[in-house]
Amino acid sequence: MLDIRSAQDSPRDPSSARDDSEMFELAPVSLWLEDFSGVRALFDAWRAAGVTDLRAHFKDHPDLVAQCAQSIRVIKVNQKTLAQFEAADFAALTANLGAVFRDDMLKTHLEELCQLWAGQTSFMSQTVNYTLGGRRLDVLLKGTLLPGHEAQWDRVLISTEDITELEGARHRITAAEQYTRGLFEHSPVSLWVEDFSAVKRLLDDARAAGIADFRVFTDVHPEFVERCMQEIHVLDVNQHTLEMFAAPDKKTLLSRLADVFRDDMRPHFREQLIDLWDGKLFQQREVLNYSLDGNELHVHLQFSVLPGNERNWDLVLVALTDITARKKAEAYLEFLGKHDVLTKLRNRSFYVDELNRLERKGPFPVTVIMADLNGLKRINDQLGHAAGDALLRRAGEVLAKAMETPFHAARIGGDEFAILMPSTDERGGAAMIETIRQLLDLNNQFYPGSVLSFSMAAATCQQGERLEAAVQRADLLMYDEKRAHYANQDPPVQGGN
Repeated sequence: MLDIRSAQDSPRDPSSARDDSEMFELAPVSLWLEDFSGVRALFDAWRAAGVTDLRAHFKDHPDLVAQCAQSIRVIKVNQKTLAQFEAADFAALTANLGAVFRDDMLKTHLEELCQLWAGQTSFMSQTVNYTLGGRRLDVLLKGTLLPGHEAQWDRVLISTEDITELEGARHRITAAEQYTRGLFEHSPVSLWVEDFSAVKRLLDDARAAGIADFRVFTDVHPEFVERCMQEIHVLDVNQHTLEMFAAPDKKTLLSRLADVFRDDMRPHFREQLIDLWDGKLFQQREVLNYSLDGNELHVHLQFSVLPGNERNWDLVLVALTDITARKKAEAYLEFLGKHDVLTKLRNRSFYVDELNRLERKGPFPVTVIMADLNGLKRINDQLGHAAGDALLRRAGEVLAKAMETPFHAARIGGDEFAILMPSTDERGGAAMIETIRQLLDLNNQFYPGSVLSFSMAAATCQQGERLEAAVQRADLLMYDEKRAHYANQDPPVQGGN
């Protein structure tokens, strides 16, 4: 009969023991054979003394960790260990173990001990050792109780894998991530990381349905733009975004995006969608958002589908620069260009441009009212220019109150005003003059002191006539009224209260 026995049942071959010894000696990883029986004895004594929680015991008696470490005896190490720790031989290594195992090593040793205390026959930790030359080594330590030695722990095989380069790479990656995160979080512009994949699916579905002219489609179906706006998923924002949008934290802002993207933002977003439809994955434009406190935010938007995400648009970076102050400055400059600062009415520049526009395009008939403030020079002479300016401001209040779209009142000289009334005949001009006279009466009741009055006249220009001719007619009629006013003498100027 064929005798089949396992290797364990076979007599021990002396050459096999020699192979085991050579494998240990020539292994490509650092190996240590150690005797932990002293640790086992300490554990048994502590259990007999009633210790149940080793971690708490070490917390109360931190010196015991070092006692455990000192009770471990190194039996042998392999060639890789000597090379890794820059030791000439086993004696040099064991004589200088204090230089190898030092500093924070005891913290990780505590974790190894707690694993053994819990009944595990193997343990693992990541720790720091040092070569005899003083070079730091990050090592991954793995230990196991050899079979047959579980009772005494007198044979423990330990490997110490040098992971210094790996740890260095990990630290560099972590530092790079922190650097990148810092750039994002502390950027001086508002940054949004968004997912536009749902928007892309909606556009793809529309294209698959046969939509060719997306602009016409969104004209007919504005609800599609609203749907796309609702499908934007904001993944993250930076600190400047919270400050700019008056949000206390990210959670609050992300829960109230409907308060940010609304109203006048929709036309801008529609143009953004049209560009995306046309394949423009990087865009710049000026748009309007709203902060959580309700204020308008004019922003310069830069939109970019990040490289590698062109297929799904699932990672988009949006940068917003607050240009609200610039927009206000531009609006004020535009206001100054077309308005009289003192009266808040339109100025002569606007009047000339509007006169030319009405000359070309109408609608006719166009009625022009010329008005001259009575007594301004005398008030300036007698009461000072501050009193004259106050009277001009009152004149602006009256004329502004009388205006309704599309009528415009303009100050075209020191005390001269003009009113342009498109699509208005002679009766409309007469009604406007009467309205102004009624407002003058109310104004004089409200402001005791200098009397506010106008000399006024109107002229109407029909289709085919020159508007400038109507202006001249109204001007002549106005001066006739002014002469009549002074012939009847103005009431004396009174000091204001």
